[in-house]
Amino acid sequence: MSENLEIEFKTLLSREEFSRTVDYFQLKEEQFFTQINYYFDSVDFQLKKRHMGLRVRVLSNNAEITLKVPEKVGLLEINDMLSIQDANMIIESASLPDFGNVYNKLKDLGIDKNDLRLIGSLTTKRAEIKLPQGLLALDESWYNEQHDFELELEVDDATDGKKDFLALLDTLKIKESPSPNKIQRMMLSSKDKD
Repeated sequence: MSENLEIEFKTLLSREEFSRTVDYFQLKEEQFFTQINYYFDSVDFQLKKRHMGLRVRVLSNNAEITLKVPEKVGLLEINDMLSIQDANMIIESASLPDFGNVYNKLKDLGIDKNDLRLIGSLTTKRAEIKLPQGLLALDESWYNEQHDFELELEVDDATDGKKDFLALLDTLKIKESPSPNKIQRMMLSSKDKD
């Protein structure tokens, strides 16, 4: 089964902090890539109530479906790789496949894939940098007429990772601004539109 434990620390950035961070790491435009996340849940938000998230992520050459399940530390990510064509079929039909790791986990959790529907999307321009502390992601995202910037550090150990994250923010002269995850920001912004 394609599973991994995701431990990450993140902060929202101002436009100026984002620009400074791009300059600090000497990032070039061609180092950024675009990904679009399409989020799914049931009408009664079965996944949200369990603090889970389900997305199809589409990149330029491939796609994946990921179910995120909370653990004591971090999130368990269950993944299946998809072709772009399969991802587009899932998105357009709002119907998930009835096979694979994600399907099996949903079934184990008592969640019927037929109850799930597309609830929104978020487009991100991202650069990733491998640091000794972990994988740094610098994101610029658009969703529901919103636009924001975020820095994430994905680590192997929560305790050391938190220290490394705070030290990195100190180096970059960034004040920590706790960030809801992308699906939460997308859903909160859609409520604001109603």
